[in-house]
Amino acid sequence: MVEFTQKDFYNIDDLIDIVRLLRSEGGCPWDREQTHKSIKSDFIEEVCEAIEAIDLEDTELLKEELGDVLLQVVFHCRIEEEQDSFTFSDICNGICKKLIVRHPHVFGDTIVSSTDDVLKNWDSIKMETKGQESYTDTLNSVAKSLPSLMRAQKVGKRAMRAGMDFKSADDALACIGSEKAELDEAIASGDKDRIEEEIGDLLFSCVNAARHLGIDAELALKAATDKFILRFSKTEELVSMDSLNMKELSIDELDVYWDKAKRLIKSNGGN
Repeated sequence: MVEFTQKDFYNIDDLIDIVRLLRSEGGCPWDREQTHKSIKSDFIEEVCEAIEAIDLEDTELLKEELGDVLLQVVFHCRIEEEQDSFTFSDICNGICKKLIVRHPHVFGDTIVSSTDDVLKNWDSIKMETKGQESYTDTLNSVAKSLPSLMRAQKVGKRAMRAGMDFKSADDALACIGSEKAELDEAIASGDKDRIEEEIGDLLFSCVNAARHLGIDAELALKAATDKFILRFSKTEELVSMDSLNMKELSIDELDVYWDKAKRLIKSNGGN
């Protein structure tokens, strides 16, 4: 057993110390074995669970999930601290300096009149501090590990700030039709690589259209997926109520149940 004094209330220093003890020789074998790569998926999972707590508007759950996210930060930091790379204080120092530099209208003499001014300053300061010499550099800096819809949306926004964008939502929507026509041609050709390329272009166009309409493409697809699952569940329920098996029905027969499921869900105030 490691030497540790238990308390009624702990703070960030205690968390840092607990993780240090877990990674120590007398600590936990599992914790000692972990590396950045071995637990990187855990980081993603914890952030997603925090987002779900936000969506649920569950304050207690959010408090818990933010704690799990913070644990991930401290854990990764501890791995580097063991290599004498950096400490948690270095992380705090870095983010504080970044916030101060990127908010000259708060911590300096810069005057802004709108949120747009704030964002323009933020982008120019970010390019300078990160050594980005071109707008292409800003696009390439968008993390490739982001979900594809989120990455496409962010790339589109940065291209927009360079002046490369549709004039209006109507133009963005028209591009969807154009890309759909190119996809039809690719499908007719039977060229799988070309089909994949054109489907990608079509999806990217949809993301741009969503952005122009003020819609978050990632959230829109999430909602659509949730809606599909709800309708699928109700469809399966209706099929089961008739003592039938979904796999044994034709798609036309399933469509009848699907339409009925949609009507029932809408009648109950759903989508």
